Amino acid sequence: QVQLVESGGGLVQAGGSLTLSCAASGSSLGTYYMSWFRQAPGKEREFLAGIRWSVVNTNYADSVKGRFTISRDNAKNTVYLQMNSLKPEDTAVYYCAAKWTTSPAISRLVNAYDLWGQGTQVTVSS
Repeated sequence: QVQLVESGGGLVQAGGSLTLSCAASGSSLGTYYMSWFRQAPGKEREFLAGIRWSVVNTNYADSVKGRFTISRDNAKNTVYLQMNSLKPEDTAVYYCAAKWTTSPAISRLVNAYDLWGQGTQVTVSS
């Protein structure tokens, strides 16, 4: 059974940085890609960035392009989200998600994903 475990959230001042990690564990991981989403109180879950596992292919939401960077470590089955220049409006619960597919496209739709992590809180103070 595959599991996703996020870590790295916390409290940071505006302008600061955080790096989130999401480790995928389990057998037969196969062909998949992973993405980061976030959900602020009272708002819908929002796609941030995605990365394929087998080739270098990334996709970013306009709201974080240039500030957030998604990367992966294949040996550790871990995906990272480096977040710079954080703003109070970045405060949310951050989730990683996995989608098993051979399609080259990275979906931004919440309901397209097969597996989710438990989420990690990021709070940015002003």
